[in-house]
Amino acid sequence: MIDPRFVFLAAALSLFGGYGYIRDTLRGDTSPNRVTWGLWALEGVLGFVVEIQQHVGLASLMTLMLGFVPVVVILASLKSPHGVWRIGRFDVVCGCIAGAGLVFWGVVNQPTIALVAFVAADQVAALPTVRKAFLAPMSESPRLFFLGFVNCAITMLTLRHFTTAGALFPGCVLVTDLTIGLLIVTRIGARRDLRAKATRAASAS
Repeated sequence: MIDPRFVFLAAALSLFGGYGYIRDTLRGDTSPNRVTWGLWALEGVLGFVVEIQQHVGLASLMTLMLGFVPVVVILASLKSPHGVWRIGRFDVVCGCIAGAGLVFWGVVNQPTIALVAFVAADQVAALPTVRKAFLAPMSESPRLFFLGFVNCAITMLTLRHFTTAGALFPGCVLVTDLTIGLLIVTRIGARRDLRAKATRAASAS
């Protein structure tokens, strides 16, 4: 365990990463998927409220950042004519499933089951951006996700006890952020697409 005050460093890293992502969105270099970011904004705010009620402590600051940054990203995408990704059927389906998970989280009376439903909704909400990072990594900015990974890692290290309430949400976000960041920088999906096109061209000739 590290000093709980390190959570302020984690929050600062999130703000720094968020600033870069928002700047890139306003420039039109990054096109956030509004389904993912809209749900992340809602979930971050709701998660922060729940963690305050459950007395999670300073670690809840990480969750607050997970709500605040997406809110500003959505606002930036509304201001930039190029700062939005076209929503498709997959995005809509994921949004509906995630929304249903949030509704279930709000009505179920079992705290652990409710938390699992909440985290599952968050992970489903991330799928459109995971898919976009795989298919079109050039439309994303990796720094925010890598700093989000560091944010979550620091937050988990500040926990005195690894409880479900304190560790499940940041732990899952940690894995998701790292996955998205790696998909963007490795461009594995884009390279696979290029190889497939080259193979088809060779076959046609």
